[in-house]
Amino acid sequence: MTPAQEKAVIALLREVSRTEILPRFKHLGSGDVRDKSGPLDPVTVADEAAERALHAGLKALFPGDDVIGEEAVSAGEARLERLAEPGRVWVLDPIDGTANFAAELPLFGVMAALVEADEVKAGFIFDPISDDCAVALAGQGAWLEAADGTRRPLRVAEPAPVGQMFGSMSWRYMEEPLRSHVLHRLDRLAAVTDYRCAAHQYRMLSGGHCHVQMFRKLMPWDHAAGWLLHREAGGYSRHFDGSDYRPSHTTGGLLLAPDAPSWEALAAALLR
Repeated sequence: MTPAQEKAVIALLREVSRTEILPRFKHLGSGDVRDKSGPLDPVTVADEAAERALHAGLKALFPGDDVIGEEAVSAGEARLERLAEPGRVWVLDPIDGTANFAAELPLFGVMAALVEADEVKAGFIFDPISDDCAVALAGQGAWLEAADGTRRPLRVAEPAPVGQMFGSMSWRYMEEPLRSHVLHRLDRLAAVTDYRCAAHQYRMLSGGHCHVQMFRKLMPWDHAAGWLLHREAGGYSRHFDGSDYRPSHTTGGLLLAPDAPSWEALAAALLR
């Protein structure tokens, strides 16, 4: 991806945030929010409008690329198997943290990842509230780009003993007995949080503001961009069984840590 293309993607995320997302923030009507798979999985008119605009904008910028959005997959209009096939595919989460958005909490983000043959090549996590974007390009590092174009490198936290680590743990989708197994071991960490927003949790992790994250459900729009951001910021992650992450994998869990020894220590403390 060229610098000009990277700037164009950020500009698109900013424009869609300003035109489709922020005008609806704190202005949703009673019919503007509905459940998809259940009460913990809401969607709003802002999600749908933003995805349409992002889809059109990316197709204009990259005519030869495919685009897959969370809402299109939910509606049966796109298939995740496309990620493992040849060619470039953009994966979109128009509003990550929809529950926060609908609750009028200013903690949500816009996520876009470029995937080619099941490998993440670029990741963008835009914060409409702070008007900045966390960016990662495979092999080129990760940084936070402000609205004026200035950049600040992102780097994961320094390793620490398990008892001094803190971060986000999402156990909502864990099946038994794994759920009880992990929950009974969370006190081995210094602190545990959940912001209901993978976009900001990945930004925190990649910026060195926490040590660890654990997820069970792995939809690519929630994780592809953040996984690359964390890796390019120096982090180490694997599925619960130690295998490599791939965007087409929606199960297997994901444990993220500052480095490989930290991952092994966390896996032993929480999973083994």
